[in-house]
Amino acid sequence: MIEKTEIDIDALRKGDREEFALMVDTYSTKIYRLALRMMGNEQEAEDILQETFLNAYRALPSFEGRSSLGTWLYRIASNQALMRLRKKNPVSISVDDPVINDGGDEIPRQFVDWCCLPEKELMTTEVVSELDNALDMLSSNLRTVFILRDVNGLSTRETAQVLNISEAAVKTRLLRGRLKLRETLSSYFSERIEEIGYA
Repeated sequence: MIEKTEIDIDALRKGDREEFALMVDTYSTKIYRLALRMMGNEQEAEDILQETFLNAYRALPSFEGRSSLGTWLYRIASNQALMRLRKKNPVSISVDDPVINDGGDEIPRQFVDWCCLPEKELMTTEVVSELDNALDMLSSNLRTVFILRDVNGLSTRETAQVLNISEAAVKTRLLRGRLKLRETLSSYFSERIEEIGYA
């Protein structure tokens, strides 16, 4: 017997339980990983996963298919995560906010080139932990775009659809997120370079 992998959208809209189960099986891991990256907490990621599929189930009759099913589910999940993040972290202005030049571009405070580090140095548990910490320091808007584009591999267009923003806004947020991550990681990598003698 050939295993069915194609999801029937019409059957989903009509409330077909088998199609819904297939959708959950197909997208659970991806949605969970997105939620875990955004929240940094397994329990909250599991809550968002459950909320995503509950909300999807309620909204399926009105799903028009203008975006792919996966993009639609990512949108629901990222909205759930962003709402939780906003409740946890009210908007505030930090003295560490970036310096912006006359052209509206962010001026990095410190950049270290770590291209010369051997690959094994970049794949250690410690480095992965530093990357996760740096990702957690991004604002929710920048983190969401970075995760969707650079971690989950969505295209600029798909990311724009998920977040309901323009492709130009995706590109801007992605650039700002990458610059902030690079700046945050520069001090760590400058120390690593000195420690192992790759200066």
